[in-house]
Amino acid sequence: MNSAQPPTKYKIGLIQMAMSADPDANLKQGVAKVEEAAAAGARLICLPELFRSLYFAQREDAALFDLAEPVPGPSTEALAKAAQRAGVVVIAPVFERRAPGLYHNSAAVIDADGRIVGIYRKMHIPDDPAYYEKFYFTPGDLGFRAFDTRVGRIGTLVCWDQWYPEGARLTALQGATLLCYPTAIGWHPQEKATHGAEQLDAWRTIQRSHAIANGCYVAAVNRVGHERLAGGSADGIQFWGSSFLADPFGAILAEAPQDREAVLIAEVDLARIEEVRRGWPFLRDRRIDAYAGIGSRFIDNAPSAGSRDPSTPDR
Repeated sequence: MNSAQPPTKYKIGLIQMAMSADPDANLKQGVAKVEEAAAAGARLICLPELFRSLYFAQREDAALFDLAEPVPGPSTEALAKAAQRAGVVVIAPVFERRAPGLYHNSAAVIDADGRIVGIYRKMHIPDDPAYYEKFYFTPGDLGFRAFDTRVGRIGTLVCWDQWYPEGARLTALQGATLLCYPTAIGWHPQEKATHGAEQLDAWRTIQRSHAIANGCYVAAVNRVGHERLAGGSADGIQFWGSSFLADPFGAILAEAPQDREAVLIAEVDLARIEEVRRGWPFLRDRRIDAYAGIGSRFIDNAPSAGSRDPSTPDR
């Protein structure tokens, strides 16, 4: 726990990047973008998912495990130095090499003094055309976590996690005032004309709903650009950018463009959390006695999830 009182207001920097095939160049660019965001006043800065490489999960290739690195490792060490120099908190997504043959899609939380205060390992791992992540990543085993930093208690999840209300809820229930989602999501180009608008709208809507349901800020930090990986889909993936910050009632405070890099700066005001939760007390009215079924994969032949047997006495 940080001994200093966290600020009641602070700026965050969302780094929307386009990646090259050179990991060292991507890391150098990431450090430069952190410095740019810090110079613009950001006190917490988040990079996109797997920012040190092209999105390699477009194909299954065991040689690509060579992209992985330990934590601490080159990415966290470089970003820790940048965080310490600027006095900022950095969320550093990493293709984590935990042990030989054991890899995670992770995000390290680096405090403003350069210390790694914790790591989050992506819990939900997709397996879809051009998103073959189950080949590469072991599901996270650290659970959903909140971390104490110089700007207060924050949480981070990663990309596919953003579609699951359970992860957002469990992180918010630990006191996280901001949920950050480093992301690598885009269109299959052949689908964009028919489904692109509704896909992007669904992505915005689900994350805004996390902000509303939990009365906290939500930041989505995406990559941008059209990436074609040799051996993957010929069309590649057109990443849709559109990084944004939503306030505790889902209002979009700032949003990046779809088609170019950006360092998005926006303000978090913790008083807004109190204001929204007083007027819309969703946490107060939760029926924690009636949610037992949430731990089931599916409730077969149940008359109603969470219903109480009338023969059971009240306690």
